[in-house]
Amino acid sequence: MSPQTRQRVSLLDLGKGALGILPDLPLLAREAPGLLLRKPTAKNSLGLIFQNNAARHPDRDFVKGEGADGTVRALTYGEANAIVNRYAHVLQAHGVKRGDVVGLMAHNCIDNLLVMLATVKLGAIAGLLNYNQRADVLAHSLGILNARVMVVEDSCTEGLATAGDAAKAQQVLTFSELSEAAKAQGEDNPAACAQVIAHEKAFYIFTSGTTGMPKASVMSHFRWLKSYSGLGALGVRLKSTDTMYCPLPLYHNNAVTVALSSVLVSGASMAIAPKFSASRFWDDCIRYDATAFVYIGELCRYLLAQPAKPVDRQHKVRVIVGNGLRPDIWDDFQGRFGISRIAEFYGASECNIAFINAYNLDQTAGTCPLPYKVVAYDVETGAATRNEKGRLSKVKKGDVGLLLAKVTGRAPFDGYTDEDATEAKLLRGGFKDGDVWFNTGDLVRDQGFTHVAFVDRLGDTFRWKGENVATTEVEGAIDEFPSVDDVTVYGVQVPGTDGKAGMAAVVLHDGQEFDGPGVAAHVATSLPAYAMPLFIRVTDSLEHTSTFKSRKIELRNQSFVKPGGDPVYVLTDQERGYAPLYDGYIDDVIAGKFPRV
Repeated sequence: MSPQTRQRVSLLDLGKGALGILPDLPLLAREAPGLLLRKPTAKNSLGLIFQNNAARHPDRDFVKGEGADGTVRALTYGEANAIVNRYAHVLQAHGVKRGDVVGLMAHNCIDNLLVMLATVKLGAIAGLLNYNQRADVLAHSLGILNARVMVVEDSCTEGLATAGDAAKAQQVLTFSELSEAAKAQGEDNPAACAQVIAHEKAFYIFTSGTTGMPKASVMSHFRWLKSYSGLGALGVRLKSTDTMYCPLPLYHNNAVTVALSSVLVSGASMAIAPKFSASRFWDDCIRYDATAFVYIGELCRYLLAQPAKPVDRQHKVRVIVGNGLRPDIWDDFQGRFGISRIAEFYGASECNIAFINAYNLDQTAGTCPLPYKVVAYDVETGAATRNEKGRLSKVKKGDVGLLLAKVTGRAPFDGYTDEDATEAKLLRGGFKDGDVWFNTGDLVRDQGFTHVAFVDRLGDTFRWKGENVATTEVEGAIDEFPSVDDVTVYGVQVPGTDGKAGMAAVVLHDGQEFDGPGVAAHVATSLPAYAMPLFIRVTDSLEHTSTFKSRKIELRNQSFVKPGGDPVYVLTDQERGYAPLYDGYIDDVIAGKFPRV
C-alpha cells in the first residue's frame, strides 16, 4: 500500500495493532475506562490529578526546562507542587477565587506551566493568551477574558501594552513579582482543589473563527480528563520513566491537554522547549533525555527537510503524539528517525470528541469510541446536506465527508464564551428529532471500524503552521494599507507543506503600484507571523455575492499557479517583504528558508 492510498482499516490491521498494546494493559485497565465511565458531576480536575501525583511520587521528575545558565532545570513533582501552591496563595491574595479568570501571557518556560496549575488548583480558569497577539486583536481577547488578574512574563509586558486602554485596565502581576511574593507564602495545598467539579472550566484557549477576531473555546476539566483517559492512557501510553518533549507553545491545546495529560496519566515528566528549532531538535531531545514528543504536522516536515546527520538516530524517542502528519511523509519520517510508534490523533480545542491512533497504524487519525458521523456536504458552501426528509446522510466507507460529533451528557460541547458562536456550531435534528451534533468543519475519510483520516478544513478559517487563521482578520489588516482598495483572503495548498498557506487577492486604488516591503511591514504590526499571507495576487477587480461576500472558490482553485495573468508576490524576508514570485520559492518554503519575518 502506498503512503497515500489507505482508504480503509481492516480487522487484520486491528489484530496486529492489538498485539502492540498488550504490554500496556495495566495502564489501560486502570485509566482507560474513565473515558466512558467518568461523570461530569464528579469531584475531579486537572489540579487534583497533579496534586495526587505529587503525593504519590514526590521525588520523581515532573518538569524540565531551560535554566538561567543554559543548563537543564528540573523540578520533581513534590518541588513543583510546593511552588504551584505558593503561587496559588499569591493569586488568592489578589482576589482570585473559584470561577474567576487568570489571564496568562508568557513564552514557553517552567513558570508558565506552574502558573496554569496554580490557577486550576484554585478552581479558577486559565486564560491562555497567544503572546503573538497585538493591538486591537489583543484588546479583543482581553475583553473576552475579563480577568481578575493578568500574570505576564516580564518580557511580554511591552506586547501587552499595545492593547492600549484594555491593557491599562488589567491588574497585572509579572513573573518576577509573583516569584517574589511567593516567598512569603505557605506550601499547603489550597482547599479549593479537592472541591472542583469536573464540568467546571479549566482553560480558555483562543482559536480563530470566521468572525475575524479570536474566540475563546472552553476546555472543561471533564474534557481534559477525557484526553487523560483517551489520548493519554489509550493512545500514548507513556511509562513513568518517560520524558515528553514539548516544543509547541503552551497556549496550544496540544501542549496543555494532549502532552500534559499524557504525562500525568503515567506519572512521567515533561520537558518544555523555549521554542521549536529544527536544527537543534534532536540535540534537545537528547539533552532532556526525551523518549517522546508532541508535534504538529509542519514540525515533522521541517525536521525531515533538515540535512541528515548522525544525531537523527542517537536519541531515545520511541513514541510521538500529535496531529497533521501527512501520508506523503509518514513512512519517510518514521523510518529516518527510528520512531517506533506514531500516536496521530484528530481533535480541536472546542471539539467534544477525539480520535487517537491506538493501534499504531499508518495514515490514520485513529479510533474514537464516542458517537460521531461522517456526512455528505455541499462542496460550494461546506454545509452538511439534508435529504427530502430534512435529515443528514452518512457517506460510504472509504469516502470523504463532513465530520459531526454527537453532543451527549458524556460528550458535552463546552462551546465558546460567546453563546451565538456556540449555537452556530451545532446541527439539530440531524438523524432524528432532538439529536444534537457538533459541526467540526473538517473533512475526513471514513476508514471503517471507527477510524478516520483527516482530509481538509472547510470554511473561511484555514490552518497554517499549526494555527487557525481567520481570513477576515487578515483582510482587515491588509485593507488598512493606504493603496489597497479591496482585498479577499483564502487558503491555498502548497505542495510539500501541511495545511494551507494564506493568499490574498488585492485591488489597488487607481494609479497606485504594489508596495511589497510596505505591505509586509504594515501587516506585521497587526498579525502574527503565521497569519501573514505567503502570496499576494494583484488583480483589477474582485467579484462579490449579493451579501457582499467575496467569491473565493475560483480564486482558491486558481491559487498562485494560474493567476490569469495577474502578478503574484511572495513573502520573503523583512527587508524585501513581498517580492515577485520566482522559480524555487516553494522549495525555499519547504526548507524553511522563507518567509523570514
